[in-house]
Amino acid sequence: MRAYEFERRQYVIAGIALAIVLIYIIRLAFLQLASNDYEEIAKNNAIYNKIIFPSRGSIYDRNGKLLVYNEPAYDVMVITREMSDLDTLDFCKTLHITPKEFEERMAWITDRSKNPGYSSYSQQLFRPQISSADFLVFQEKMFRFKGFYVRERNARQYKYPYAAHVLGYVAEVSGNDIANNDYYKPGDYIGKQGVERSYEEVLRGQKGIEVLLRDARGKIQGKFNEGKDDQKPIPGKDIMLSIDIELQALGEKLMQGKRGSIVAIEPSTGEVLCMVSSPTYSTFDMVGKQRGENIMRLLQNTNHPMFNRAISGTYPPGSTFKPSQALTFMQEGIITSDYTSYPCTQGFRFRNMKVGCHSHPSPLSVKPALSTSCNGFFCWGLYYMFNNRTKYASTQEAMTRWKDYMVSMGFGYRLGIDLPGESRGMIPNADYYDKHLKRWNALSVISISIGQGEVTLTPLQIANQGATIANRGYYITPHIVKGIQGGAIADSLKRPHYTMANARYYEEVVSGMRGAVTSSIGTCHGAQNPWYEVCGKTGTAQNRGHDHSVFMGFAPRNNPQIAVAVYVENGGFGATFGVPIGSLIMEQYIRGELSPGSLAKAASIASRSVN
Repeated sequence: MRAYEFERRQYVIAGIALAIVLIYIIRLAFLQLASNDYEEIAKNNAIYNKIIFPSRGSIYDRNGKLLVYNEPAYDVMVITREMSDLDTLDFCKTLHITPKEFEERMAWITDRSKNPGYSSYSQQLFRPQISSADFLVFQEKMFRFKGFYVRERNARQYKYPYAAHVLGYVAEVSGNDIANNDYYKPGDYIGKQGVERSYEEVLRGQKGIEVLLRDARGKIQGKFNEGKDDQKPIPGKDIMLSIDIELQALGEKLMQGKRGSIVAIEPSTGEVLCMVSSPTYSTFDMVGKQRGENIMRLLQNTNHPMFNRAISGTYPPGSTFKPSQALTFMQEGIITSDYTSYPCTQGFRFRNMKVGCHSHPSPLSVKPALSTSCNGFFCWGLYYMFNNRTKYASTQEAMTRWKDYMVSMGFGYRLGIDLPGESRGMIPNADYYDKHLKRWNALSVISISIGQGEVTLTPLQIANQGATIANRGYYITPHIVKGIQGGAIADSLKRPHYTMANARYYEEVVSGMRGAVTSSIGTCHGAQNPWYEVCGKTGTAQNRGHDHSVFMGFAPRNNPQIAVAVYVENGGFGATFGVPIGSLIMEQYIRGELSPGSLAKAASIASRSVN
């Protein structure tokens, strides 16, 4: 019995020993066949893959003027596993940093929660964009600083301080950028806003690799495999924008001390000629060592200078919305251009509903109603449309039909401009009012007929309305890029979008907007000039504080070259800021210069602030 038990124990011990041997064999096989840890160590001991960054594409304005270009820059990189015997004080003195800054940066680099994908075998960005002078000193001493290298790359530079919201900027990639795209590694740069972001893949190019051989001490001995494994970088493509930098500069000057936006579009192409958001910031703030501090300062500014009001801001359009109402009423047969007149007794008056208006002749038909910006006319038009039971079974059905017209005109949804951050604005529908008002009728929502109430648009949408009217019924998707080196812009940015209103009704609206400029009682009389015919529409959008000053127009009347929207927050009447700013933008673009009188007007407007 005892012999049997002893024999069993022998088998158990032998089985345990065999299991241990098998575990070691499997582990060794895994390390050699499945894991690349040792392979990576061996490669990093003998081979150094030097990343060669491509030249980022340059950016030009529509006239070929250089806006954004590259200059050589140098990044200090570190492979933490290779660090040894570092004289920290000498290192910090060479790079003009403090020991505390050194410790904080190293702690950040090795913290995988802050620096995802960190590896002690791969290069990590220690200090970006050191100066050429610092690079020369550092290069001479680099043999003392084991584990540290210099990476040459290009840094963005700007020719002008203008168009910061359009151009955007580049900055170091975030953890999300790395997680979302395998192309990027820690320390890389990526477009963060504007064109730099929306055309990142076009501008960035493709990285190259130079495979170098090094000895046991880490010194570079030359190319590995005679350079046969090297990959040349592919430079990024140049881009030509649609903006005119001189027009952009004028717009930014005119909006100094004001909050708001200017957007100008070439109607025939949809190309954005200028896009001003105010307050703004200088493109020069986005370069150099102080960029991080500048961005923090701008983000903390309560006026939000980094917010692009032109495409992200949503506002009540006020009376600039009335042309869309005139077109809808005419197309739906609610009014006829010459025979339908509505009264305006200092505004719209019906039962307990009152909507005020300024003094002008009454009653009016549609063209003089547009010229004088009559509130009463458009309130009556919406009232009769929403209560027309021969055409619509209910107010909800009429509202849905009205909403469809607005959407066809480019309202309520993003237009699709090739810039990040576009807002859609707000065009209410029947479901919205069913939910928020429960019981409602035409009088409940009458203010939407004059661009108030729940209606909000972006300045881009207001300018696009001007382009649509200039084209007599269609628009091309507004876009900021005119051309790409060796290629073309997307077809979706060239396709015309037709509205639900007939071209002949657009001619009626054009006549009304022309009358707003030529008539003695027209609200855009200040836009008149002797060189070309301007068609315009003002807006004084009600606000909780001072009213907003708004203008929308185009010129010349026939074969129009430019459509403009101006929105000055709390600027008062449309004629106060909107009209003069819009007329100056038109003159600068159409004539290529401002007359002496217009130059004086521009200086006066630029000097006036709006609190």
